[in-house]
Amino acid sequence: MNDLFWPQEKTLTSKKELRPHQVKAIALIRQSFGKGLRRVVCQMPTGGGKTLTATKIIEMSLAKGHRVIFTAPAISLIDQTVDAFEAEGITGIGVMQAKHPRTNPMARVQIASVQTLSRRDIPRAAMIVVDECHLRAKVIEGLMNDRPDVFFIGLSATPWATGMGLLWQDLVIPITMQELIDQGFLSKFTAYAPDVPDLSGVRTIGGDYAEDQLAAVMGEAKLVGNVVETWLAQGENRPTLCFAVNRAHAALLQDQFQQAGVSAGYVDANTDLIERRLINSRFRAGEVRVICSVRTMITGVDLPVSCIIDAAPTKSLIMHVQKIGRGLRVNPGSEDCIILDHAGNSLRLGLVTDIHQGTLDTTQPGEKRREELAVNLPKPCVVCGVVHTGLTCPGCGHERKAVSRIGDASGVEAADGQLVEITGKVKTPTMADKQAFWSMALRVDRDRGKGGRMAKALYKGKFGTWPRGLEDRQEGPDHAFMNYVKSRQIAYAKSRGAR
Repeated sequence: MNDLFWPQEKTLTSKKELRPHQVKAIALIRQSFGKGLRRVVCQMPTGGGKTLTATKIIEMSLAKGHRVIFTAPAISLIDQTVDAFEAEGITGIGVMQAKHPRTNPMARVQIASVQTLSRRDIPRAAMIVVDECHLRAKVIEGLMNDRPDVFFIGLSATPWATGMGLLWQDLVIPITMQELIDQGFLSKFTAYAPDVPDLSGVRTIGGDYAEDQLAAVMGEAKLVGNVVETWLAQGENRPTLCFAVNRAHAALLQDQFQQAGVSAGYVDANTDLIERRLINSRFRAGEVRVICSVRTMITGVDLPVSCIIDAAPTKSLIMHVQKIGRGLRVNPGSEDCIILDHAGNSLRLGLVTDIHQGTLDTTQPGEKRREELAVNLPKPCVVCGVVHTGLTCPGCGHERKAVSRIGDASGVEAADGQLVEITGKVKTPTMADKQAFWSMALRVDRDRGKGGRMAKALYKGKFGTWPRGLEDRQEGPDHAFMNYVKSRQIAYAKSRGAR
């Protein structure tokens, strides 16, 4: 085992210095191998630096003369991984993926797509690193059985797949999502959830909601319209990933965004690499504000995202955490994330910082798994609508009465309205925030000749009170303000149509 890779103190000579939790991850993996184990999973949240940690381990193993295979779960991630490895000084990389120009079976480091491994002769290696190991590829499990002498390292933010513990021998957790947020390595977030859609009639297939029936529920015109309207009002014009139920639902959402004047892209599993790169480039440049997708953008996405729209209900803790994780990387200018959870997943499954499973699942084939949920599911406050855990509302101080009767509506107090905040601490607008909003409202009111009525209505709708103690100076509106105005216009048009 000691010859597999260098001790941790020699990792600090490479281009990027490891953060303490990454150093700890390597130490924990080595300790596990030191116990005689050979199949170790390292759980690290999205944005925690799994790829960099793997790079350092591979670098140290190469220095001892070993050969290494790194497997990626999707073809689209191959070149991204090659670039990450070469940026850290790893050379002589071969790629196992179709007719890739970097194909080189003699290379000491092989980056392989899982799909290609099942169709190729797999070279010998002392160590195999499996990215997103919770996806449970048969070819990987076959390798584990065929090569008991090889060291396997699994990487995942969510290693909670059924039966993982029947093959993998150990789970190490160097740091949690909440700890990464507290240390500033991941974004703080504010999550909003809706009146939960009625999913009582949607059947379950393979442990999750049936896509066809789910699309019918989530694809209603009213809900689709609310997705766009809510983003205009609360999304602050942030770069956004929008997760839909299926391709048709994603395309419909894209069309609704575009009709509202918001530049929106669309990506699915059939979007070719060149088009995807173009969309990503336009997204980074701010030319595309929202990318609508299904599950394609859940894995291996490294975009400057600071808003997540979740319009796809799921029963899967893995799916829920992976989706939200796409928005928790810290990006310059957007060190926090807004989560618009139209699907109500945060209410059913919990906030992602509360979801934790400390062991690998050992459910045998044919057995029914008992799913672990967050200990405290957030619930809406009956007074102000803020959704929170605990008995005292952080928004208004209302004390929730404990529910003692079994089956009494899960203890949820009814909350009317649209999306309401469910993170622990409520943002309180400052006087500067109110002044900026009022100044922009005055300018738009003047330009549209409303005589002050529009400015006051916008302010009252935003803050719930009339403007007081503010200066009547005017400022040009920004994109976020104009999106808010547009959301109010859409809401007004809907109310007139309903009447």
